[in-house]
Amino acid sequence: MSDFVQSLRLWFAPQRIRDEGDTPDYRFSLANERTFLAWIRTALALVGGGFAVDQFLPDLRWGVRVGLALALLAAGVLCALRAVNHWMRCERAMRRGEDLPVSRFPALLSLAVAVVALAMVVVVLFGWAG
Repeated sequence: MSDFVQSLRLWFAPQRIRDEGDTPDYRFSLANERTFLAWIRTALALVGGGFAVDQFLPDLRWGVRVGLALALLAAGVLCALRAVNHWMRCERAMRRGEDLPVSRFPALLSLAVAVVALAMVVVVLFGWAG
């Protein structure tokens, strides 16, 4: 079975992770869980921002409004999925005594949010009304 499929199965059966390696210090597992929750809060904020752009900026041109809203919503979806994947990968690495996994996702998310924020600055400055 591929590593991706095995990882995906662990998302829905986290008790199986106990079959791997040794139990880490509980403080590390709790820190990993807090990081997961921070990612989920970020995902919720992005989703909320996407809905806010769509609902509370009706004077924007339709394409601009929908584009910004969809960008924020997509970032929220990706962030939520990445949160559970990162939590599981870190938990497995700790149990196996391996280095924690690295990820480019924080940089990509930061760039996506910066692009949307820059677009919002342009909208505020030039007022793209519909």
